[in-house]
Amino acid sequence: MGGGDLRGSAHLNVDEAGAPEGIASVKLLAAECEHGKLDPAQIDGLIVRRGDEHAVQPRVVSISQSTELGTVYGTEEIAAIAQLVHRQGLLLHMDGARLCNAAAALGETLAGVSTALGVDVLSFGGTKNGLLGAEAVVFATADSADGFQYLRKQSLQLASKMRFLAAQFEALLSDELWRSLADHANQMAARLAALIGDVQGLTITRPVEANAVFATLPEDAVAALQEQFDFYVWDEKRSEVRFMCSWDTTVRDVEQLASAVRDAVGS
Repeated sequence: MGGGDLRGSAHLNVDEAGAPEGIASVKLLAAECEHGKLDPAQIDGLIVRRGDEHAVQPRVVSISQSTELGTVYGTEEIAAIAQLVHRQGLLLHMDGARLCNAAAALGETLAGVSTALGVDVLSFGGTKNGLLGAEAVVFATADSADGFQYLRKQSLQLASKMRFLAAQFEALLSDELWRSLADHANQMAARLAALIGDVQGLTITRPVEANAVFATLPEDAVAALQEQFDFYVWDEKRSEVRFMCSWDTTVRDVEQLASAVRDAVGS
């Protein structure tokens, strides 16, 4: 089960072309929650019909840190979820594609926003913080990783010369390079939000807590902006867009986008 805004906007539910069902043969149960963040009560409400052979049996809860909607779980929130999950005999997985951004936003260590709080399995993302094709799976205990090397091979996730990809993590984790890169991305998002937040006809729709800025603006302005910049229209019905800032976003990039937004919405 995974958390998204309204029902099921978590990445593993809507952006993997059905891979969890197709490859892992699992059923995803999506919860309705605000700004992409699950809470223990919502999870508990989905843990039903245990032992009923006619019903899907819950086994893993997945949360995203930071979320697809740019929000960040606080440490107490994750700890509370972990306690509920473990009390129910389940496992807690964290989609940490943007874990560095969340840890930087909270001023915490990487473990301090994940495994130290009770996360059993972590998908630790590297590519969104500057690495080339490098991602890692982190298990909280060695025995929980038993047999994973075979699954990695069977699912085509073992690249030839993997050591060259993996070596990038040594650089990323040395001298807290990950934090400086993520801090920069977060700061660029905050700067962008500050520059466009007062534009008439534009509304920032989500808390800006990491490196994402969500906003609604007129459809014709969206079309004009997409001729110059690459970004997602997150919700076509609401004309809500997502602007993402990254480790290599510059102040000039932000200012150019903000200026174009003002021009497009104003016209």
